[in-house]
Amino acid sequence: MPQLPVSRLRLPEGPRTDVVLAGVVLVLAGVAEGQRLGPDRHATASVVVSWLLAAAVCAALPLRRRHPVAVGWFVVIGAGAYYLTSTVDGPAVVIPVVALYGLAARGRIRAATAMAAVMVTGVGASVLAGTGDVNGTAVFMLAGWLVAVVALGAMRHGRVAYAEEEARLRATQERLRIARELHDVIGHTMSMIHVQASSALHRMQKDPHQAQEALAAIKQGSKEGLRELRATLGVLRQVDEEAPTTPAPGLSGIDDLVSSAVRAGLDTRVERSGAPSPLPAAVDLAAYRIVQESLTNAVKHSGARHAVVRLHHGDRELVLDVEDDGNGTGTGSGSGIAGMTERARALGGTLSAGPGDAGGFAVRARLPF
Repeated sequence: MPQLPVSRLRLPEGPRTDVVLAGVVLVLAGVAEGQRLGPDRHATASVVVSWLLAAAVCAALPLRRRHPVAVGWFVVIGAGAYYLTSTVDGPAVVIPVVALYGLAARGRIRAATAMAAVMVTGVGASVLAGTGDVNGTAVFMLAGWLVAVVALGAMRHGRVAYAEEEARLRATQERLRIARELHDVIGHTMSMIHVQASSALHRMQKDPHQAQEALAAIKQGSKEGLRELRATLGVLRQVDEEAPTTPAPGLSGIDDLVSSAVRAGLDTRVERSGAPSPLPAAVDLAAYRIVQESLTNAVKHSGARHAVVRLHHGDRELVLDVEDDGNGTGTGSGSGIAGMTERARALGGTLSAGPGDAGGFAVRARLPF
């Protein structure tokens, strides 16, 4: 079902609009009251009072943005008094209609409804008083107009509230996405650095050459981690800053992940099947992060020595498996598995993680596109 743009329910707004509208209504009210002047153009006390009431109601309209409820009650009571003193059905009713719409559009539905009821009651009282052009039909039409105006204002408020809630939801989802990206980048890099640093400290005295290789691996891993971190944080840049030029990670960088895992002591190989084809950016990134998180968990938690990454390219989906020969514990107390699962679900896919059939730990994901 197509969404109705909020702007379609938006009437002209702004203080200048209120001033112009009040001026037009005041002129029309003056013309209408001019019909009550006698042959000698003499204004009776009733005409003067009607003019003053119309002027007061029109003058209050530009103040409705600062004091919406107070101005609303003033124009409603003023319009009711105007209709009690005037014998013509003047255009002053436009002012309280605009005020009621503004109140309802701001979410003041109860106040707008109460004012509409008072206004209809006042005009009905003028019918009982026997004023000229105001009759039962006018009261019925006014009631219908006021109901419609309050309903339109309430609809406008609901649309705006829905749009704001949708914007907040999108912002929350974006923050969660960024948090997952940061977790994947920092968690993977720091895990590899931790393993290599432990290895370097252990081998420093016995085998300086291997310790030097571990330190070189730390240097390379930290460099790659910083590069990915800069790319991820690029989404938080200011509007006037230049866009980051580093592309988002994808399966094209899986060899770097394997090399990093091998340097950490996890013998890893990649097996591909199917007909490889260009993947959508979201699927490519999700697959990369799932492989990255799986290898990180294997290094940190499972005590595995070997791991295999299987990638099967189907016509409409990518299926990937990451299996290791560890102790069957592929995750610690973090949120890595939950993050991978959310990535797969966001694409309409699935992910399962648990002890493998032949021991160790296995992660299997299906990412449709």
